[in-house]
Amino acid sequence: MALVGRPNVGKSTLLNAALGHPLAIVSPTPQTTRDAILGVVHHGPAEIALLDTPGLHRPRTELGRVMNQAAREAARGADVIVFVTEAPDPARLPPRVKEGEDGPPLAPHPSDLTLLADLGSEAPVVFVLNKVDRMRDKALLLPLLDAFAKVREFAAIVPISALREDGIQRVLDEVAKLCPEGDWGFAPDELTDRPTRFFAAEYVREQILRATKAEVPHASAVQIERYVEPTGEGALHIDATIHVERPGQKKILIGAGAEQLKRIGTEARLRIEELVGRQVNLKLWVRVTPEWRESRERLDELGYNKGETS
Repeated sequence: MALVGRPNVGKSTLLNAALGHPLAIVSPTPQTTRDAILGVVHHGPAEIALLDTPGLHRPRTELGRVMNQAAREAARGADVIVFVTEAPDPARLPPRVKEGEDGPPLAPHPSDLTLLADLGSEAPVVFVLNKVDRMRDKALLLPLLDAFAKVREFAAIVPISALREDGIQRVLDEVAKLCPEGDWGFAPDELTDRPTRFFAAEYVREQILRATKAEVPHASAVQIERYVEPTGEGALHIDATIHVERPGQKKILIGAGAEQLKRIGTEARLRIEELVGRQVNLKLWVRVTPEWRESRERLDELGYNKGETS
């Protein structure tokens, strides 16, 4: 099952709620997800492999084009597509609409219409409207749901609040109905097919997203240089390099007296320890790698460039 949609509509939050574990990183920063991340849920007799994808957007860098490619490939290979969009932010609605008075009905976001048209008709699509808790008067959402239902045929339409874990089980119920028959491919306790070192890098980047603003989050990438698992009960040792594009970004990340970098490292280490269930020794360095987002060679070294972009 591929989770597809615009950036910041809540796909990763939906994945984590379905897993019951904060596997994927989340932040208010658009395009937080850069790779397709698999999470496995055993829901009754169904094994559902949920593939969280980068938000489809208008790319401005080579990295953005690679992210879009990852999302499109996930959608093309899926048995079921879960198209996720969000309820409108009440703060951006006209006062009359917010108060439920007469006014123009809520309409689909133009980018949602474009994405739905690009999905094709091979796989069934479950439509998920996330963040419905934003709207006090849920009746205001009915014209929006009707408008989407006229765009194409959906296997199901499910309003949810992923942040509040409301409606998640119904999404899984609807997807389970559409799963092809076959043997399970994962053990009951398996969460993902990604190695732990991948999430180590992700959890460092998550703390960068949360600690910094403006240009730094998009210009940062994390590369695991050393990953040594102990033979006994000792600590897991991880050395990681944070790549940024300009010296000013490096200065922001390190902070006065290296306090910013220490905070990032401490919070990331706690996240990694929660995942691996053992003590972690995490060391971080910051390196200026100019224009890494535009370099096919650099993207390949950092694990992003997995083929031709489109």
